[in-house]
Amino acid sequence: MPRGRPVAPMSLDIEEKNQLLGVARSRSLPHGVVQRAQIVLACAEGESNAAIAERMGLSNVTVGKWRRRYRERGLEGLHDELRAGRPRTHEDERVAEVINTALRVKPPNAAQWSVRSMAEHAGVSKSTVQRWFDLFGVQPHRQRHFKLSNDPFFVEKVRDIVGLYLNPPDHAVVLCVDEKTQIQALQRTQPMLPMGLGYVEGVTHDYVRHGTTTLFAALDVATGEVLAQCKRRHRHQEFLAFLRHIDASVPAHLDVHLIVDNYATHKHAKVKAWLARRERCHMHYTPTYASWINQVERWFGLITQQAIRRGSFSNVKQLVHKINDFVEHYNAQTTPFAWAATADSILAKIERLCSVISGTQH
Repeated sequence: MPRGRPVAPMSLDIEEKNQLLGVARSRSLPHGVVQRAQIVLACAEGESNAAIAERMGLSNVTVGKWRRRYRERGLEGLHDELRAGRPRTHEDERVAEVINTALRVKPPNAAQWSVRSMAEHAGVSKSTVQRWFDLFGVQPHRQRHFKLSNDPFFVEKVRDIVGLYLNPPDHAVVLCVDEKTQIQALQRTQPMLPMGLGYVEGVTHDYVRHGTTTLFAALDVATGEVLAQCKRRHRHQEFLAFLRHIDASVPAHLDVHLIVDNYATHKHAKVKAWLARRERCHMHYTPTYASWINQVERWFGLITQQAIRRGSFSNVKQLVHKINDFVEHYNAQTTPFAWAATADSILAKIERLCSVISGTQH
C-alpha cells in the first residue's frame, strides 16, 4: 500500500523541454544546475523520486526539492539562491580607480606598483589590493619580452613558413634547423640536496665550467623526430657537415625544405654553393627577430628544461652523452608539435600589437 502524499505529475511544453535539454547537455554550466535539469526531465518522463534518487546517487528529499522548485519558479528555480553576507565595503568606482591607476600611472619613487605601495596610495588594505589584482589579472611585478621584426619581407616569409607547416608539399620533408650554441658543462661545487616533503631540491649557486658544446638539430615537422649532432664549434664548416648529415639521413626520393634563421653561418658562400648543387634542398629563412616561428626553438626549450639545466657535468663528454641519450629517448616516443596559427592570424596579432605600441588601438 503506497505511503505519503501522492506526487503531482510533471508536465512540460515543447519550449520548456527544449530549454531543459539545452541545460542538461551543457558542458559550460555548473554541474549542479545541469543535474537539476536532468532531474526535472526525468520527472516529466514519469520516473518516481525514489527511482531518480537511486539512479543519480541522491536523496529523495533532494529530488523532491528541485521538482518543487521548478514547478514554482521555472528554470530560474534551478539556480542557487543568493546567500546573506557582509555588504560590500568598496563600490565599483573605487575598484576601477585602483585598477586604472595600476595600469596607467607609475608610482612616484619606483618602477612599478607593488601590493603594499598601491594599498598605501589607495588607502585600502594590501589583502584587498591583492584580491583586486588577482581578480583582474593585474601583475605589475612581471614583464614579457618581445621584439618586432623589421624584415621588409616579413609578410612573405611568414606566409611561406606557415604554409609549410599547415600544408607541406608532397614527396618532401620539412625540417626546422638551428643550433644551440655555448651549452656549458657545469659542475656544481657540492652535491644536490634531494627534494622532499615540504621542501624543494637544493642546488649550490656556484659551479665550475668544464667547456662547451654546440647542439645542431633538425626537427621533422611531420613526425616530430629530431636529427641532432654535438660539435665543438658553430662555424660554417660545422653547419655544412650537419647539412651533409641531413642529406644522408633523408631518403633520396624526397625533397628537403629547411627552415633556418638569418645567422651568418647559414648564408655562408660555401653553404650556398653546396645547396646549389643539390636541387632537392630548399632553404627558407625566417624573418629577422622572429625565431619563435621556427619550431625547433620549442624543442630546444624542452631539452634545456629536461636534460641540461639541472645537470651537473664533470666534462663535455658527459654533457654530450646526456644530450644524445635525451634525443634517443625523445625520438622513441615523439609526437609532432601541433601548429594551429595561420599566417592571417599571426599578421592580425602583429597589427594589434603595433596599434597598442603606437596608441591607435580602439
